[in-house]
Amino acid sequence: MKKYSLIIIGAVVVVAVLFFTFRGSGKSEVNEVILPVKSGKFIVDITTTGELEAKNSVKIQGPTRLREFRIYNVTISDIIPEGTVVKKGEWIANLDRSEFNTKLQDQQIELEQAQSQYIQTQLDTALQMRQARDELINLEYAVVEAELVLEQSAYEPPATVKQNEINLEKAKRNFQQAKDNYIIKYEQNKAKMADVAAERRKSQRELNSMMELANSFTVFAPEDGMVIYSKGWDGKAIKAGSQINSWDPTVATLPDLTTMVSKTYINEVDVRKIKSGQQVEIGLDAFPEKKLKGIITNVANVGEQRPNSDAKVFEATIEIQGSDDMLKPSMTTSNRIITSVLDSALYVPLECLHSKDDSISYVFLRKGIKKIKQEIQVGGTNNNEAVVNLGLEPGDRVYLSVPEGMEDEPIALLPELDGKRNIEEEPKVEEKAKERVITLPDGRKITVPADGPPGGMRRMRQGGQQNQESNEATGASVGAEKVEGNQENTKSGEASEPTKESPVEKSKESTSQDS
Repeated sequence: MKKYSLIIIGAVVVVAVLFFTFRGSGKSEVNEVILPVKSGKFIVDITTTGELEAKNSVKIQGPTRLREFRIYNVTISDIIPEGTVVKKGEWIANLDRSEFNTKLQDQQIELEQAQSQYIQTQLDTALQMRQARDELINLEYAVVEAELVLEQSAYEPPATVKQNEINLEKAKRNFQQAKDNYIIKYEQNKAKMADVAAERRKSQRELNSMMELANSFTVFAPEDGMVIYSKGWDGKAIKAGSQINSWDPTVATLPDLTTMVSKTYINEVDVRKIKSGQQVEIGLDAFPEKKLKGIITNVANVGEQRPNSDAKVFEATIEIQGSDDMLKPSMTTSNRIITSVLDSALYVPLECLHSKDDSISYVFLRKGIKKIKQEIQVGGTNNNEAVVNLGLEPGDRVYLSVPEGMEDEPIALLPELDGKRNIEEEPKVEEKAKERVITLPDGRKITVPADGPPGGMRRMRQGGQQNQESNEATGASVGAEKVEGNQENTKSGEASEPTKESPVEKSKESTSQDS
């Protein structure tokens, strides 16, 4: 009985050992997902998000002549809710007119001053001209009086007559000068009156303009439609408390919903693939089940930097084909831009792709029971898959992730791509390849030049050790050339490490047997 118990316990132990052994050995195989390489039609696309807006719209504007009165910003004190459907002439918004009212009061005062100046100038001119006319009349009387005196002195002594003639001449000259001065003074006063009259008219005209402008601080709808708030310089929609500037006093818009567009932004990496005329599949976040068609109508030539982002993007406009009452401004869209369509292509999931030095793309290929780290040439991509131009064939199978123990395996390079890679580490590999590591019979390792051992090495050789060390150096050189050909070991000290199958190991075995 005891014998049978021991047999049963031993069997249980064997079964347990086998169970855990096989479970452990098959664990990696279970976790490793292998997928077949797909073939057929492939669509190269770029997916972006956008925002709906009307292609055409009517602007609802506040005062458009604010800069004439040195007013550059106006605050919106009250505005109708966005999305409200209005009729022509209905109220839209009220603008703060406190600064404008101050300007209006100043203009009224300026007009009063101009009016006062006009009246004062008018009175002064009348007084001056009256005085000038009186003086002119008096001088005319003086001329007549001098003429009478001269006539009465006809029988006077010659000296008296001569003096009277002189007095008459002076009177005539003074009268003529007064006439000339009167004309000049008249023209001067006329010009002065014209100036003050012009200032008065200017002030009056500005006041009238401001009075007309005052009515525009209450904004009304120019047409029927749905009110959509305008956006400020920061991209945010204006609202009560926001400011509009005098260069663009747009408060809101009335969009034409019959033709809608999606405004989207393309990353600078992908913008070279985008051009006008490309088809777009459009989805709506608000209606996931609804799919629309669109076409790219414009791509910006100059990039821009969006708020809170360091990336440069280019604005693109996608026109929606057809009309739909469900489309509303500011709805978020998902845009699948189809850049090209390949009728026949091999492609794999993006998760299968790996790269080295940003120049060599490769996959882990399953060939029978072998695992190969295979270089490939990648073509176009979409959000999920990538086209493989070289390196794979129909029916091949690839790993979705890195198989266990394959990270450090050499890459099977494609001869078609030789000389077409840009490997930054190549100069370093060539520099390191100038040195070799040689293992001496006593276990020591020394570094020697790639073109042969140094002179000091020759002095260390004695008897049979000379041939052994020569074989080791030759084997190390061959092993290094193999590593260099495969471009496998690029780390320091790895370029000359012999592998299990290297000629160095074979040389050691051969030497040991000979001895």
